[in-house]
Amino acid sequence: MNIDETHAPNLRSWVAGSDAHSDFPIQNLPHGVFSPPGGAPRGGVAIGDHIVDLAALIAEGLLGGPAAEAAASDKLNAFLAMGASARQSVRRALSAILAKGSAAQARASAFLHSADQCTMHVPCVIGDFTDFYAGIHHATNGGTLYRPASPLMPNYKYVPVAYHSRSSSVRVSGTMIRRPKGQTKVPEAEAPVYGPAQRIDIELELAIWVGRGNELGEPIPIGSAGDHIAGFGILNDWSARDIQTWEVAPMGPFLCKNYFSTISSWIVTPEALAPFRAAQPPRPEGDPKPLPYLWDDADQAGGALNLDLEVTLLTSNRREHGLPPVTIARSHTRYMYWTPAQMVAHHTSGGCDLRPGDLLGTGTISGTDDNSLGSLLEMSLNGKRSIPVGEGEERYWVEDGDEITMSARAQCDGFVSIGLGHCTGTILPAT
Repeated sequence: MNIDETHAPNLRSWVAGSDAHSDFPIQNLPHGVFSPPGGAPRGGVAIGDHIVDLAALIAEGLLGGPAAEAAASDKLNAFLAMGASARQSVRRALSAILAKGSAAQARASAFLHSADQCTMHVPCVIGDFTDFYAGIHHATNGGTLYRPASPLMPNYKYVPVAYHSRSSSVRVSGTMIRRPKGQTKVPEAEAPVYGPAQRIDIELELAIWVGRGNELGEPIPIGSAGDHIAGFGILNDWSARDIQTWEVAPMGPFLCKNYFSTISSWIVTPEALAPFRAAQPPRPEGDPKPLPYLWDDADQAGGALNLDLEVTLLTSNRREHGLPPVTIARSHTRYMYWTPAQMVAHHTSGGCDLRPGDLLGTGTISGTDDNSLGSLLEMSLNGKRSIPVGEGEERYWVEDGDEITMSARAQCDGFVSIGLGHCTGTILPAT
């Protein structure tokens, strides 16, 4: 993936505060769908603490072409379907408009909206949502709690394991989550009961947005699978562990997962992340090499991502006393056992057709120590160990009023750091 003038570390913007913004300097320019105050949903691009109204730039004659028009829509499926060249053309045009010294500044400045005054929306019609299990330390930790003698199933190191989740309950960051109800059964009980879940958990994941799809029955080869990825974000796959324990056999997760998933608001493009590509970490000695349909030398050399991940928790008590959230985990994408391209290739290997705007989750990305665990299941050892959250408070699971925020940051020497925004959700009491 090419690095060009849009990534230049000395590139600056005339948009106030954007050069120092932790997530959205001019080198990022992620796409999303927003509503300005009193306005209808439309496509926009984040820069600093502002959102650029693409439809307004087009109407003003500052931006044009089919790709820009698709990016200005209230659903970005068509834009994602256009592929890398379309994204690159819009990126270069916007970079030129927003760069310091641009002749377009006087006209374009009228089409900036303060982000905190706007409403964000899910950026695409999500036809399907598939959640993978690519974090090997999470898989090992979870397996150890239930199967200490053999934590990983025999297929794990051969197959990018996944399940199909529910796309209709995916919501954008900031949306409140109602505590779900379902059947639970404690071991000593003779029968299950129905009621509010007590063991609400989080899962720290990357979101992968599908761009160009494939025809039914025509798998995407691993060598070109990365070309079918249109962007990345953050995903919190909320989980009700007590419901999961009872319902998971024999068919897998159902109500424990389908009640809500939170995604970050912005689609950060592969072009923006080009400087932050990394080699896939080599597998430990003795692990099998992926089967040929999952192996590509170029993907192994640069198909992974260099992203620092963080999870914070803000309790009701801390909020009421004006205290900041507490960091409960710091992880990194190097802990993923499979690359995004391998997930796409495997997903389609049996003939399944992906469509623009489909959503893939990586699965929980946990590290190797207690400070880098991406779920409360791991942090609390399935409810057996308390998690300190500041000022004498502790948690085992998410409680009503708790706000969870996940973030991701791309850093590399010689380039301006960019972020993926935030993925925030707060648990409300069950109805």
